[in-house]
Amino acid sequence: MLNILVTGGAGYIGIHTCLALIEKGYKVFIVDSFINSSIKSVERLFKVNNKYKNQIHLYKGDLEDKIFLHSVFSDIKVKKLQVDGVIHFAGLKAVEESILQPLIYWQSNIIGTLNLLEAMKSNNCKNLVFSSSAAIYESQNNLLLTEKSTTKPINPYANTKLTIEIILKDIYRSSRDWKMACLRYFNPIGAHSSGLFGEDPKGCPNNIFPIICNTAFGTQKVLKIYGHDWPTKDGTTIRDYIHVMDLAEAHIKILNYILENDTSFFHLNLGTGKGSSIMELIKTFEKVNGVKIPYVYSERRPGDNCFVVADNSLSINKYNIRPKRTLKDMCRDGWKWKKLNPEGY
Repeated sequence: MLNILVTGGAGYIGIHTCLALIEKGYKVFIVDSFINSSIKSVERLFKVNNKYKNQIHLYKGDLEDKIFLHSVFSDIKVKKLQVDGVIHFAGLKAVEESILQPLIYWQSNIIGTLNLLEAMKSNNCKNLVFSSSAAIYESQNNLLLTEKSTTKPINPYANTKLTIEIILKDIYRSSRDWKMACLRYFNPIGAHSSGLFGEDPKGCPNNIFPIICNTAFGTQKVLKIYGHDWPTKDGTTIRDYIHVMDLAEAHIKILNYILENDTSFFHLNLGTGKGSSIMELIKTFEKVNGVKIPYVYSERRPGDNCFVVADNSLSINKYNIRPKRTLKDMCRDGWKWKKLNPEGY
């Protein structure tokens, strides 16, 4: 049984990935500060997978705390275990907040990652899957984004993601015994089909899908669409939405790949390769779930791009990552989570 350390494992993508890891037979060590997540998500993981409870270990603390981080690795050693690989989700991720408080983002995301890498090196663990973002790309209207597309972040959050990628590449070049994958997510939405796990943003949500759910539920009166004069068929922006469980399963495939193959460093887009406009997402949600989403148009937001869609041919052809779930599945599963958990966890 392989032992995987998951930072930020109680968060939206983290908890879905931990669930998938446990079901595949991995032993999972979750590290989370719970600043932007809930310990209840991990408690549900224990309850839902009672037969797997010995596979789950939880450590509460922040990656900025070196002493805490080294104590995690020490405790795992006390259990006579070795960390085989790390999936690194932990970090702050709200774009607008990063613009207002860049220092906090640089400190949390960069210092936390450096501390993690130091602890990994000290404990002879050099297998890492890093949670990056498509936000690092320069917008190319109506062109699919490949892994070789120009990177040009336009906010502090994305700047920290690209900086971490650069740090990882420097480390790999200096010592070729590391195995590292930088997974560039596009737009994860939806929830686990059970309705027990889903997106639970703290405070006002920043992502479109929780806002759609809140509007459908009546928590929010109206959905604000930023711009209706974009050069698309319905005037709204186009994004590549991927089901969170397809994303979680992709992490396991990449983890297995780096564990089974020689040293490597690579970037990989994780999307569906299919773009859907904001209006298409709204209409699909309404049709699948039999609800209405009241909306109004507003001015474009500074920094928004018209078309952000992945070229996912590399993930398909080299790593056999083929998203299985449709936009309808994303809308159905995400709404089920909201109805069963109107206040989140």
